[in-house]
Amino acid sequence: MGQSSGQILMVDGVSKRFGGVQALKAVNFDLNYGEVHALVGENGAGKSTLMNVLGGIVQQDSGQVVFKGQEVDFKSPIESLDAGIAVIHQELAMLPHLNVIENVFMGRMPANGGMIRWREAEKDTRAALELVGLDIPLDILVSKLSISQRQLVEIAKALSKNASLIIMDEPNSSLAESETERLFSVIETLKQRGVAVIYVSHKIEEVLQIADRISVLRDGEYRGTIQKSDASVEKVIQMMVGRELRQETSRLRQEAGTKEGALRLEVRGLSGRRFQDVSFEIRQGEIVGFAGLVGAGRSEVARAIFGADPITTGEVRLDGKTVRFTSPGKAIANGMAMIPEDRKLLSLFTDLPILFNMSVAELPRMSRYGLISHREERSTAERFVDQLRIKLASVDQPVRSLSGGNQQKTTLARWLATQPKLLIMDEPTHGVDVGAKAEIYELMRNLADQGISIMLISSELPEILTMSDRVVVMHEGRVTAMLKHDQCDEHTIMLHATGMAENHVV
Repeated sequence: MGQSSGQILMVDGVSKRFGGVQALKAVNFDLNYGEVHALVGENGAGKSTLMNVLGGIVQQDSGQVVFKGQEVDFKSPIESLDAGIAVIHQELAMLPHLNVIENVFMGRMPANGGMIRWREAEKDTRAALELVGLDIPLDILVSKLSISQRQLVEIAKALSKNASLIIMDEPNSSLAESETERLFSVIETLKQRGVAVIYVSHKIEEVLQIADRISVLRDGEYRGTIQKSDASVEKVIQMMVGRELRQETSRLRQEAGTKEGALRLEVRGLSGRRFQDVSFEIRQGEIVGFAGLVGAGRSEVARAIFGADPITTGEVRLDGKTVRFTSPGKAIANGMAMIPEDRKLLSLFTDLPILFNMSVAELPRMSRYGLISHREERSTAERFVDQLRIKLASVDQPVRSLSGGNQQKTTLARWLATQPKLLIMDEPTHGVDVGAKAEIYELMRNLADQGISIMLISSELPEILTMSDRVVVMHEGRVTAMLKHDQCDEHTIMLHATGMAENHVV
């Protein structure tokens, strides 16, 4: 593998902005040959953006990247790979209908005069698989392999390209414990060969097991690096979340607390896609926050309750009545509404007018004999523009012309028009600026004061702490804690979210 000591990578002051969001702010990071350097942080901390810069997927706005002693500015993933950097994404980049050889040599099959040299490809694939300790038929379709085997094929593919730096983004998010141990064994082998590894993960206990050093990003900024010998779960978590709550949200947090309203939603022993035996309740006018890391199962629980995904077992009761919605339409008809995380993909018709986007859920009510009452449609839209302080020139302009915060308010207006009893909000302030975020918080508190129950799913711990009357914490598909407002702090939530605390039900 060539050089096996010294520095292979240096990131100096790298910044990246996406529209109004500063994803990276003068980030520093360095890596040595034969080192496993873990990169940790909350969702949205900037980890993936930094990895995408190194992988040539996005280009930094400023700062310097030095790889193997040379300043680099990769314009594409091919450039990064040719230089010796291989990125193994959480969603593996494989073609399941092709066999192992074809996946390892995807786009670079050895050939002469248009004829593939299969013996050479087979020999090189076998050699690469031996490096990761994987013994499988080379002609087997990738679709027949386990997730663990596919991951090892990806690592073999990187080694076959002589990668000297391998970036692993949440590599064990779908692995069983035995498969994770096998992955760690392969990483140890890579270290011995002088290959450098950047290990991006939310699983702090496993980071402490595999990493030589650990660097922390928080809100797009570099917050420090610690040696494995100095690290502990508590210290890493403190570095990840140790920030002060904003002054403007302190009042909202003081207003939060246990509500005494009637039970609005009861969930008992619910199981479905990616979650098991989930139980919780939400009272009238209560905001219940759902905290957890990637893969915790929070959104899947919400989708199942809302009728978008099937329920395997368990019971859902709405206002004391047992329900099991087979479609979102039936949930809406019974007083539920849901604002999904990806508003552009799942909520907004971006090329259509704001007027239509606000009224679409209520068009049946506004129609008589198949004809829409445009006067009522416009009146409803204009009422919510005033109520939610949506900044626009006209309700007839396309919704894509709005800022992220005003797009989110448009989605909120659509569902408020249905007069819901229970509102599910999945990452409601994702990608919006600070001003819009504060306005959305104020709206949520006002809705709760009006008796609307809110299920708040958020990856931002300050948001969970500010807005929640109670907090449900999930880890890998299960509820690990139900905390009252006065029991919540970032450290406690993160311990439960990482599976490091014993089940604690209050």
